[in-house]
Amino acid sequence: MTPELLQSSINMLWIMLGTILVFFMHAGFAMVESGFTRSKNTVNILMKNFITVSIASLLYFVVGYALMFGDSFNGLIGTSGFALTGVDDIAFFVFQAVFAATAATIISGAVAERMKLSAYFVLTIAMVTVIYPVVGHWIWSGGWLAQLGFIDFAGSTVVHLTGATGALVAAAILGPRIGKYTGKKVNVIPGHSIPLGALGVFILWLGWFGFNGASTLAADPAVVPSIITNTLLAASAGVVSTALYTKLRYGQIDASLTLNGALSGLVGITAGAANVSLPSAIIIGFIAGIVMTEGIRLLDAKLRVDDPVGAITVHGIIGVWGTLAVGLFDKASGLFTTGSVSLLAVQAVGIIAVIAWVSVSTAGVVLVTKAISGIRVSEEEEVTGLDYVEHGTSAYEVRETYGAAFDRTEPFAQRLTELGKSYS
Repeated sequence: MTPELLQSSINMLWIMLGTILVFFMHAGFAMVESGFTRSKNTVNILMKNFITVSIASLLYFVVGYALMFGDSFNGLIGTSGFALTGVDDIAFFVFQAVFAATAATIISGAVAERMKLSAYFVLTIAMVTVIYPVVGHWIWSGGWLAQLGFIDFAGSTVVHLTGATGALVAAAILGPRIGKYTGKKVNVIPGHSIPLGALGVFILWLGWFGFNGASTLAADPAVVPSIITNTLLAASAGVVSTALYTKLRYGQIDASLTLNGALSGLVGITAGAANVSLPSAIIIGFIAGIVMTEGIRLLDAKLRVDDPVGAITVHGIIGVWGTLAVGLFDKASGLFTTGSVSLLAVQAVGIIAVIAWVSVSTAGVVLVTKAISGIRVSEEEEVTGLDYVEHGTSAYEVRETYGAAFDRTEPFAQRLTELGKSYS
């Protein structure tokens, strides 16, 4: 085997390892979303995550990859490679496919517990076939933002801000869960399992080493170790800052916010994982945890957008912070390195453009779907729980506790009444 072939094989194995780790992140998303929501919706959360990654893989193969990485039309969209026709680098495709699924699944948690499964999948199809690939082409395939010098190494904007913007628009149109707001009061609707949520965060943290590390697309010993170290340090700083900040602000270390602190540090470092120093990664992650804590409060209490898992803040607001942080801390041209504001300005332009495109396109899809078939389950179905309504089952054995309430031979109205009182 020649040295060139050996290096090519090593690079391919590195990308495949990264692909496997990013795919495994979907288990993390499923656990976080399940744990941070009520038990009566757990099966629905799991089915959304399984079907999302499956739909995304198939549609990205047929359409999405071509629009993202095909021959460019004026730096706006790809025009070749549909169903991988003429594409030789299958390893690169499959790595990108699991990224596309990640962007789509961010929406799942934000619309949990009240969105029709069919409406969610319509939005997922739009996201992986057109909305996300257009953003990816602009930034990762030599599009107009890449030509301006926009930097997003592994996707703080391409993946996370895109998914979170779609989630924000969908959640705003969908409206809050029943009982979330009473007059001016914001009611806490706790998730059913912090252990599940914590397991999900650990899985996501593990997967992120592949998410960022394999985005080098080569097993380069000069850059991979620092990228993975930056990823570790930023996440750790996010946990510590959130724990300290919630202790100071609320008198206790908030568990769910601290778990999201890890994810905030990870999202924050993703854009600049290959471009910033180790101390800068710590600063980025530390600030991300504090910004996330206040961002969730802003979204929930002030803007009154109901996001059960905090996805919009973690992936959106922190996606913005991570992208701007490149303009501040980039080792070559960041504001704190050279005093130049040009990169920071380019990063801001890219953020605005992506938010505008994703907001308009997502709103179009959701509003059309709402007009045609509706996007929200009925009040009775929401009280019952989407597990039973959408799937005819439950994630946990509850028959012993609730007896005949789960006897499918009973009239639906009677069963609904009992469930509404006892199983919420």
